[in-house]
Amino acid sequence: MEKEEFKKIFIEEAKKNNLKIGNEKISLFYEYMVNILDWNNKINLTAITDEKMFIVKHFMDSLTVEACIKDANKVIDIGTGAGFPGIPLAIINENTEFTLIDCINKKLNVIRDINSKIGLKNVEIIHSRAEDLANKIEYREKYDIATTRAVSNLSTIIEYMLPYVKMNGYAICMKGPNYKDELEKAEKAIEILGGELEEVKRINVGNELERNLVIIRKVKHTPQKYPRGQGKPLKEPIK
Repeated sequence: MEKEEFKKIFIEEAKKNNLKIGNEKISLFYEYMVNILDWNNKINLTAITDEKMFIVKHFMDSLTVEACIKDANKVIDIGTGAGFPGIPLAIINENTEFTLIDCINKKLNVIRDINSKIGLKNVEIIHSRAEDLANKIEYREKYDIATTRAVSNLSTIIEYMLPYVKMNGYAICMKGPNYKDELEKAEKAIEILGGELEEVKRINVGNELERNLVIIRKVKHTPQKYPRGQGKPLKEPIK
């Protein structure tokens, strides 16, 4: 896809989601997509290779979080994978600091390589398991917002997220249409970990995707024993 065609489709999709994005930033999105798809021939980064679907299901989906982070100074994206939603949000919010973490370093190396080309100055990329980094004083309860687009159940995700969030900050979990059962099962975990359900925002991303943002506010400090190690949040979710 040539840049002009990309720009036209991007602007159309952005309008559907009430987003106004300048040409300079659209160029960064284009470069990011081109580089991800090029790397995808060597490393499995995304199953979405159609450029229009890439715009909708990666870029526009990531930007559903945009309205929630406008006043944030520091955001952490946990399990960022190929950089979603962290990189699209960082492109839009150049005055916000973003930390992107993942346990798969080869994916992070791709993000590092692409970022060296597009030149985002507000992105820190860290190879770590979420439960390890959360126990370091310089990261624990230091973020206004934690985001994740991970597919794990909500009880598991929230144990990884809330330890990073400062008091009165937010964990924003990007979920699909079947989130209600997960949310019901996660009620105890949210309470134990110091959170409180603020709201669930339903957003239709173009005509392609329903996104539900489960927004949890940090109202108490997370007990020091969380997150647990050895994969326990996944194997033994808080009930």
